[in-house]
Amino acid sequence: MTYCCGILVRDGLVMIADTRTNAGLDNVSTFRKLHIFSKPGERIMAIASAGNLAISQSVLSTLTEGLEDPNTGELETLMNAPTMFQAAQRIGRAIRAVHATEGPALKSEDVSFDVSFLFGGQIKGSRMRLFMVYTAGNFIECTTDTPYLQIGEHKYGKPVLDRAMHYDVELYEALKTGLISMDSTMRSNLGVGLPIDVLVVRSDACEADLNHRIEAGEPYFHDLRSRWSAALRAAHQNIPRPPYKNEKEPKT
Repeated sequence: MTYCCGILVRDGLVMIADTRTNAGLDNVSTFRKLHIFSKPGERIMAIASAGNLAISQSVLSTLTEGLEDPNTGELETLMNAPTMFQAAQRIGRAIRAVHATEGPALKSEDVSFDVSFLFGGQIKGSRMRLFMVYTAGNFIECTTDTPYLQIGEHKYGKPVLDRAMHYDVELYEALKTGLISMDSTMRSNLGVGLPIDVLVVRSDACEADLNHRIEAGEPYFHDLRSRWSAALRAAHQNIPRPPYKNEKEPKT
């Protein structure tokens, strides 16, 4: 299991991904799930993956090596995509290409073809964008109405984002909220865990403002977790008890 979230606000983009993978309780490993493709000043793109690790790695390798354009014969990669939309389409093509190759063998072993991606970034001269790409290769785009997308074990971290996130949140406040969302998920699902990879990109910079890995025991994240737990307990205690009482049956 995994949890990844992408947040797109007016000031820029935040992407967060955990690194835990498991194939059973006795086979837990650490793999990077947030991958960055960049040419500073020209473009920066990031992909976070969830689902079957072998499939996601195959898709990423396909994107790195390139897909042949059936019309021109040229290799299409993320680094030569003219727009973010066309780059998202290439991710979809890569998923379908891997499915065509690996799908039958996986089906024969009763293994589902399960993979999804968050894809965000900016190409110089165009706006910052964030997409979620599904197993079928189709995708949706983040909007100002709901400025975040999630993949993997998303249900525990979603309430935090629903309550606190909006398009005008300051960029590093968005990062803080995303980390609280990650902590909420880690507390409720042992399949999500440290280290956590974080990327912050300011609009129109086309390079990383922050590219950081949060390791176990890092002081800020430990403090954030403690403060959030204490804040929740305090809020709970400050809410009045329900006024409801068990009403007796009316006399007849």
